[in-house]
Amino acid sequence: MRHAHTVEQVRAAEAELMARLPEGTLMQRAAAGLAATCARLLPRVYGSRVLVLAGSGDNGGDALYAGARLARRGASVRAVLLAPGRVHAGGLAALLAAGGRVTDDQGEFGRADLVLDGIVGIGGRGGLRPEAQPYAAMARRGPVVAVDVPSGVDPDTGEVSGVALRADVTVVFGTYKPGLLVDPGASYAGVVHLADLGLTLPDAPVRALQHADLVALLPTPSAESDKYRRGVVGIAAGSARYPGAALLAVAGALRGGAGAVRYAGTAAEEVVRRFPEALVTGAGPAAAGRVQAWVVGPGGGEGAAQALAEALASPVPVLVDADGLTELARLGPAALAGRTAPTLLTPHTGEAARLLAGATGEAPPAADDLAATRLATARRLAAAYGATVLLKGSTTVIATPRGAARVNPTGTPWLATAGSGDVLAGLAGSLLAAGLDPLDAAAVAAYLHGLAGREAAAGGVPATALDVADALTTAWRTVQG
Repeated sequence: MRHAHTVEQVRAAEAELMARLPEGTLMQRAAAGLAATCARLLPRVYGSRVLVLAGSGDNGGDALYAGARLARRGASVRAVLLAPGRVHAGGLAALLAAGGRVTDDQGEFGRADLVLDGIVGIGGRGGLRPEAQPYAAMARRGPVVAVDVPSGVDPDTGEVSGVALRADVTVVFGTYKPGLLVDPGASYAGVVHLADLGLTLPDAPVRALQHADLVALLPTPSAESDKYRRGVVGIAAGSARYPGAALLAVAGALRGGAGAVRYAGTAAEEVVRRFPEALVTGAGPAAAGRVQAWVVGPGGGEGAAQALAEALASPVPVLVDADGLTELARLGPAALAGRTAPTLLTPHTGEAARLLAGATGEAPPAADDLAATRLATARRLAAAYGATVLLKGSTTVIATPRGAARVNPTGTPWLATAGSGDVLAGLAGSLLAAGLDPLDAAAVAAYLHGLAGREAAAGGVPATALDVADALTTAWRTVQG
């Protein structure tokens, strides 16, 4: 699992460690890890052209010391000082002593075999300053390696205000930063490498699952299992206008690890014809029978309000999606206030805007603004509704009412297709019924859904939502190795 910590947490851990180490040791550790990554990226270090973009403070110092290490191995290293009066004196002295040189020739950026972005570190906020902005638009010859964070990206949130320098590789020190895992910042970070500094850190507020974490979380039946012990998920989805949503949600649910899927709604005949293993009824959730979790809302149309009311009245976890979210936004957080079982909301940013308006009584915020601040948006929604929130988008973020967050690292732009969210809802609901808590169920579902999307669109071909559902089995096998 990748653990991401805030700037405040990192600063506190660095201060505690520096108090026990000789002066400058921590910076040398950072420079060593940075230089080692750069050396691996270069075809050979000796004779390579390296440009250091050095801002003020420790971030520039890290880059200059790393440049000095590369210069001692025979690289031709030049440094552009973006703040000459506030350059890190020790780092600059080390670079010059190793044979590096200072330049003001911006053309070096396009000629370099590798560029070190040490303009702004984790203490910076806002976009690039005017003197650094030209580098964001310049053509490059070799990779750009960001020092701890791409300059112009907020390390805590991933927000980009103005111009930022896009990296091919980011070397993070001590721990991941939340802004490198969440778009738009993640799209500027490239491949992220971790350089261990020996920091002692608290529990991470933001985490990203990896394959090994899923192996530990995926539901596995035992010899004593039956369908009820494995969990039965109820699906209240589809309508006369959107019958396909029922089929897609059931398709996702059948591949989610629960022992059975019980469908309740107007598409019962279509569902059982396509999926004979499903248990169906044409009535609503209240008359459907025993389940361990409900999924309500995908394509719910005119029946969404009644289905939502009946599902929320049940004593089991409920996942609310699509038309169910529209109805919940109309009702506001009071609709969930009396529930003792957990609730999982799965909005995209447009639905998130309506939910926030329902919670505040104000006009809905712009969906684009929510997409640019998705970590804060997911946490705000979770707190307002007292529910776990899975906010869909280019980076899917899951947040709990207490502020814990998971960021999904899998996926593909091909998942932006009609019905994809219905498959995800069914999958997550099945994991809830199998016994996972809402945070884990949402994170595991998003991860598998992203892998399935990649599998379905392998080779860059368009994939339908049913293709994604069919690929979930392959995704499950991939995770288990």
